[in-house]
Amino acid sequence: MTEKRPVALATAPLRGPGVDDLASVCELVEDPWIDHVPLRIWDGRKLAERVGETGAKILIVESDFVMGDEIMDAGLIAIGSCRGDPNNVDVAAATERGIPVLHAPGRNADGVAELAVALTLAAGRHVIPADADLRAGQVFRDDTIPYQRYRGWQIAGRTIGLVGLGAVGRAAAWRFEGLGMRVISHDPYNDLATHPSLEGLLGEADVVSMHAPPVPETLGMMGARQFAGMRDGAIYVNTARAALHDLDDLTDALASGKLSAAALDHFEGEQLPVGHPLAEMPNVVLTPHIGGATYDTESNHTSMLATDIRRLLGGERPLHCVNPEVL
Repeated sequence: MTEKRPVALATAPLRGPGVDDLASVCELVEDPWIDHVPLRIWDGRKLAERVGETGAKILIVESDFVMGDEIMDAGLIAIGSCRGDPNNVDVAAATERGIPVLHAPGRNADGVAELAVALTLAAGRHVIPADADLRAGQVFRDDTIPYQRYRGWQIAGRTIGLVGLGAVGRAAAWRFEGLGMRVISHDPYNDLATHPSLEGLLGEADVVSMHAPPVPETLGMMGARQFAGMRDGAIYVNTARAALHDLDDLTDALASGKLSAAALDHFEGEQLPVGHPLAEMPNVVLTPHIGGATYDTESNHTSMLATDIRRLLGGERPLHCVNPEVL
């Protein structure tokens, strides 16, 4: 390490023991986007301004976009993206300039897996409409009691099909197993997957939970044919990305009664259009991309990036670098 510690500008939220680890090897300047109201997301030009103002040589981002010549030519020696997939960084441009891009794969795996469990339970056990009835003083309505309206299957003893066995899929697997579910899986890139074909999994699962990445071969992988191939009354859960399914086809499968329920944590453009039919369906649970919104996610990415920045400054190879050819 050099005697003078480089300045590290962090526009990402940092948390946990990794903060002290970072501060021991850098002059740390924290300005997290998440503390700003109204929302502040910077582009490459604004990031370059802040890098210039602080004299930063290391930039750590989560939501800001490290793109454009202004930031790429700002004299950085390393860029840290808190995402597993650093798609907010122009990795090709950084590589051209010899700048290593560090990332934090699996930082939110446990958080997203926990939400998948929560959404499965909420959808299958009618938690949202039951809550609404109680709040509205409509426990006894239409000459019925809640026990009549909100019966459902327990998940213990049922089969869940996981589509994707990456960090989140694996974290979800043992959680569902612990709840007494039989876990099956499809992932052409993981030899531990139980089903070589998606169709085979869909016809066997009571719950289908999506954990695949949004890459060209997975976009739109769940459409009318796939929903038709699911078991009658199955539940569809997607805590990954909206691009994995055709929303109209999913809506049709729910409206027809083919699927008994669905739970979604992501939408194209981060929003469901106002007035969309899904918003009126009591058997659908909708959350606005909060799977990774845990304090632990912040602690995890801080620790991972701190370790790699320490290794980089000490002349060692970082553990998580998307362009290791620059090292």
